[in-house]
Order: sequence, then C-alpha cells, then structure tokens
Amino acid sequence: MAVLHTKAVTVILSVTVLLGLLYLSQYYRVSLSFEEKWKTVEAGSAVETTTFSQPGIDLHLESPEHLKYNQPSIVHGRTDVVTVTPWLAPVVWEGTFNPFLLDSIYKRKNITIAATVFAVGKYIMFLKDFLQTSEEHFFVGFRVDFYVFTDRPNEVPKVNMAAGRMLTVRSVPSSNRWQEISARRMEIIQNLIEKKLQNRADYIFCLDVDSKFHGRWGAESLGGLVAVIHPGYYRDDRSRFPYERSPASNAYVAPGEGDFYYCGGAFGGLVEEVHLLAKTCRKNFEDDAKRGIEAAWQEESHLNRYMWINKPSKVLSPEYLWQDFKPKNPEVQIIRFSGVIKNYANIRPN
Repeated sequence: MAVLHTKAVTVILSVTVLLGLLYLSQYYRVSLSFEEKWKTVEAGSAVETTTFSQPGIDLHLESPEHLKYNQPSIVHGRTDVVTVTPWLAPVVWEGTFNPFLLDSIYKRKNITIAATVFAVGKYIMFLKDFLQTSEEHFFVGFRVDFYVFTDRPNEVPKVNMAAGRMLTVRSVPSSNRWQEISARRMEIIQNLIEKKLQNRADYIFCLDVDSKFHGRWGAESLGGLVAVIHPGYYRDDRSRFPYERSPASNAYVAPGEGDFYYCGGAFGGLVEEVHLLAKTCRKNFEDDAKRGIEAAWQEESHLNRYMWINKPSKVLSPEYLWQDFKPKNPEVQIIRFSGVIKNYANIRPN
C-alpha cells in the first residue's frame, strides 16, 4: 500500500509540474503576442519580425496622483446620441470625455503620433490650411510627426511648427486618375510603417488633405483601431450605405450586413493595427485589380469591409470629419475636422 501511495503522489506531482509548465508556456506566448507582430516576407522562405514601440500602451491608463477634475457620472450625460457600439466600443462625442483628464493620462506615456496626408496634383492647394490648423488643434502638446506625400515637393508650404512636431516630405508619382491616387494610399502607408514607424511612433492617423481643423482632436481619439463615422450616412439605414455590392470584389458587403459607413478620409489607431489594416486592404485591392475589378470607392470600400469584420475599438462621431457644405445637425455640438468646399472638376485629373 505504501508503494502504491508513493507512486500516486509521484504521478500527482508530475501532473502538477506539467500543468505548471504548460501554464507558463501559454503565459509566455500570450505575453509575446503583445510585444511582437509577425509578418511574412514573400521572398523565398524568409520570415522576419516586425516589432512596435511600447506594446500594450493603450491598455494601461494611469492618472497622475491628486489630479483634480469634475466627478464623472453614469446617470447623467449625453442622451441625444448613442455613445457605445453593440460590441462595446466607445463612440466619441463632445460631452462624453474630459480633455484635461485624458491629456494628463496620455502625456505621461511619452507617446508619438504619426499623421499621413497625401497632397498629389492640385490637392497641394489645401496643404497649407491643413498644416496650419493642425498646429492649432491636432494633438496640441504632444509629439507629432507629419508625413506629406506629394508629387510637388517644391510647393510644400512653410509652416511654423511647435517644439516636438516634425514635417517630413516624401515624393510620390502623379497619376492621370484620382482613383489610382486613392488606391495607392494603403500600399504607401504599409511601407511607411514597415520602413520608418515601427519603432518610432505609437499611433498613426491617416487624414485627407482637403480638410481643415476647427476644434480639438486629441487623446480622446486614441485607441487600438479607430474609425470615423461618415457624416453623410450616419442617420441612414445601412441599405443606403455605398458599400461595394459586387460579390466578385474582396470589398463586398452583402445587403443586410455592415455596421456603420466609415470615412476613408480619417482613420487610425495603434501603428500595428493600422499596419494590418493597410496590408490587408492593399492585398484585397490588388487581388481585385488582377481580375479587372475596382471597388466603388477604392480604398474606402476596402476599409469598410475590413472594419465590418475587424471591429474598431473606438469610433469617432461625425464631429471628426464633417462636410463644410452640410448644415450642422443639432447633435453635432462641435465640428473638429471637416472637408472643405471644392469643385472636383477643377482639382481631379479625371
């Protein structure tokens, strides 16, 4: 009996040790998943890792000790708009956040925000207003790196930038079709992240140049994957959304599917999340092109397909990309960023 008892104890101890090792292995694997994103390089069998700065930066929100601010409430606040999606992502409206508190939390993280803007062809005319107003409203007090992609680098305006803010100009080819300019953006964003930003920036926002800032765009917009609800469709039934409706396209969204219609002119999030978005949308677009298919709204169609499957962790209200030709609806208490009025026939190459 003593021998059997000893064997039983040995078996139990062995199983316990094995389970402990399995737990540690799983813990280590999960920890690595927050620290590294893997990408396959399609050149032979080479595989390399893409690492990003400050993993998990969006998960831990530490407030300075003894910070004084108004008491928050869960029973008083905005009642005229929805402030959370069905998958529990915040929808950011004026009155749903405390800017002082958020800035105090995120400035301690010593983060860098990258922003891309494309000023190709005659769209260069909008760049000065974009940059000047961004200095007044876009992540003021944070470290921001702007990347301007243009075929007219000599026409990039001189704009006085605050300390900690940088402007980099990169040349891109022009095009005879505005659709091609639009379609190339995902490829360029992917390459920028892989070659420049993976250890330099924490967040990235991709913004349209034919727009300008009117109010604060700051730390309230930070999140894993961030989408902006299109101002033209946010009150509409999804049957009216201009999704790609051809089943042959990789951007296809079937009738009765989809959540919101998101802007292609403003999106962002953690660098690794936007990298995955850009890489996926680029591949889907190129696969369509090989079969002679072009989605209805190019990269915006592919972005909407992507974000229907890969839900954004934060959704920005139409305050974050309004349209200047539209009167402001009552629920829109502030316009933070908006597309300017323009004559497309005068600025588009086709």
